Amino acid sequence: MGTTERKRVISGDRPTGRLHLGHYVGSIVSRVALQEKYDCFFFIADIHALTTKREKEEIIQMRENIREMMIDYLSCGIDPKLSTIYLQSAIPAVYELNLLFEMFVTVNRLAGLPSIKEMVKNAHIDPESVPFGLIGYPVLMAADIVLPKADLVPVGKDNEAHVEITRDIVRKFNLTYGSSFPLPDFLPSEHPVLIGTDGKGKMSKSAGNCILLSDDAKAVEKKIAGAYTDPKRIHADVPGTVEGNPIFIYHDIFNPNKDEVASFKERYQQGTIGDVEVKQSLAAAINLFLDPIREKRRALEREKGYVESIIYEGTERMADIAADTLKEMKSAMGLSGTWNKISRIAREYEERKASAI
Repeated sequence: MGTTERKRVISGDRPTGRLHLGHYVGSIVSRVALQEKYDCFFFIADIHALTTKREKEEIIQMRENIREMMIDYLSCGIDPKLSTIYLQSAIPAVYELNLLFEMFVTVNRLAGLPSIKEMVKNAHIDPESVPFGLIGYPVLMAADIVLPKADLVPVGKDNEAHVEITRDIVRKFNLTYGSSFPLPDFLPSEHPVLIGTDGKGKMSKSAGNCILLSDDAKAVEKKIAGAYTDPKRIHADVPGTVEGNPIFIYHDIFNPNKDEVASFKERYQQGTIGDVEVKQSLAAAINLFLDPIREKRRALEREKGYVESIIYEGTERMADIAADTLKEMKSAMGLSGTWNKISRIAREYEERKASAI
């Protein structure tokens, strides 16, 4: 594991199942690099998932989703020897600190966040029936960040406002109680959002526009063949647009042959190359990229119990760290002093009562 001398990084994902290229570009690749330099904490955000998925069947499905997501983590190079991977719902301190932090932010501030409004829209929730837990999503996120005393939070644009709320809460806490808990900072992703194969928005499973890290070669070829390009380009001899074109965005990220990519772009803009050739080359490049990830996935799927042991060990470590942080925070607030005084007086009373018999 990392040492306490190194700065701490925290990030998490809701357990929605297998991950896709958007997850890899937006977070996984940076996590793999970060774990070499920082003490990293990566959590499975199953409490966060409850804000939009509360039915018993959905919660049961999460169990399988957690395993699938963990296999993707490990297949991509997240190393449990370097990083602490844990289950959010199994950390008791998360619930307690979430409640305490609710006292430091207003409902109006939370309800006005564009990201919360977007989550309500995406989850098809009636604006008049938004759960309190969904409004308080950023407060729960603040508890996640503060419990391991994280210094850095890798985020995309959609979560920057959430981290800013964490920073505000920590500032108020430190000012109110004379504490000095770390003020977490942003760690922007190089590619925070990867456009989907339909060209209509970011890659996501719910939109059906994603390429899974576990997709086989045929699935990748089929998805790329049907991917959005320049709709004005009816024939191969018509000059096409490269900028904003998903096919060329993917080429820039996943095709290691930069000379080939540059040639494709030039010829595409001149109308001297067809979409089929560009897409076939891209599918081959993505499959080459995914091959080692698929191989690791197959090995992990055969090793029963290994994934669960990683989660268990990481959760045990995080539970201890979180309990210590919560104890320190309650002491700063004076809450533990109240209980300690009551306990001491009660014990003295019982001792006097026993000696008088």
